[in-house]
Amino acid sequence: MSPDKFHDPDFERHKAGKDNPEDYGHDLDRAPDSDPDAEPIPNPGLPEHTPRPTDVDERLERRAERQVAMLFLAAGLLSVLFCVAYFVFEPGIEGETFVGMGASNASLGLTLGLAMLLIGIGAIQWARKLMGDHELIEYRHGAPSSAEDREEALAAFRAGSRESGFGRRKLIRNSMLGSLALLGLPAVVLLRDLGPLPGRKLEHTVWKRGVRVVNDVTALPLRPEDLRIGQLVNAEPASFFEHEGPDGETVPAEYEGTELIIEKGKAAVIVVRMSPEEITPVSGRENWGIDGIVCYSKICTHVGCPISLWEQQTRLLLCPCHQSTFDLTDGARVTFGPAARALPQLPLMVDEEGYIVAMSDFEEPVGPSYWERG
Repeated sequence: MSPDKFHDPDFERHKAGKDNPEDYGHDLDRAPDSDPDAEPIPNPGLPEHTPRPTDVDERLERRAERQVAMLFLAAGLLSVLFCVAYFVFEPGIEGETFVGMGASNASLGLTLGLAMLLIGIGAIQWARKLMGDHELIEYRHGAPSSAEDREEALAAFRAGSRESGFGRRKLIRNSMLGSLALLGLPAVVLLRDLGPLPGRKLEHTVWKRGVRVVNDVTALPLRPEDLRIGQLVNAEPASFFEHEGPDGETVPAEYEGTELIIEKGKAAVIVVRMSPEEITPVSGRENWGIDGIVCYSKICTHVGCPISLWEQQTRLLLCPCHQSTFDLTDGARVTFGPAARALPQLPLMVDEEGYIVAMSDFEEPVGPSYWERG
């Protein structure tokens, strides 16, 4: 078919931008005879401003100010009561109860929750009854604002500060600041739940002279002849397990529960046997191994990941977390990765029964290198 057959003059005028609304009998954008500059919806305006009771009655204004201050003071008192309840009521299942709940949890939740609630109510009442009560209109504009707009915004902020009465209403200001300051007390008190400060415990482990090195899975003590060249064994101190004492008696484990978990995280080691000719001992540690058997902390000195990826041919130990690499033939020196220092070495010796035992504890802290930083 020929395109001329479907030629439409009206469509051609529309394409050329020469439409005349009268040709169609209506205007799609506005009603006939309407003002093209008029707003699509008439501005209804704002209703006449009605002053609040506190705006016209000084007595009611002072009463509202006292109410807000009392809310802030009550919030401060509840913060103090939170601290009192923390020390008075014993937490836990065996502790005192209150309406079917643990007295500790109930009292702590109620006092802290009500303290924050009263501060919020006080702030709302202050805004509703005492701060400036004027309708504001702000039209959207592009960014950045002009210098005149920025100056206008600063002027509005200063005006709002004056109208809020923050500087003039000292009773409200001081009571609010006091309640907010006291609200920090519960946070300080709750730090006690983090437990006692570690002191120098992070710098020591349970290893000491004579503690046997045992397989961390079977709990069997290790002898030098049990290890082949190139073999790596994950190990722990015997004190973590029930074991046989020097006189043949059964010695129970010295640690259990949470304490066991904490100490395991510091005392885990790897024991490796290499040819003595391959090892270049660190100065002063020439006697820390046993015929090519050396022992290092299993905790990476980067962020504390456990290490046991052993490249038998290269004698390198890799951390699986961030690929820090340690050369066990050279004092566990870092050859690659983010670790900042070598793995701490545990000095070894053989006891009277032929078992591998520690000569002492580590001479430096195990784990991440926090202690090196000033």
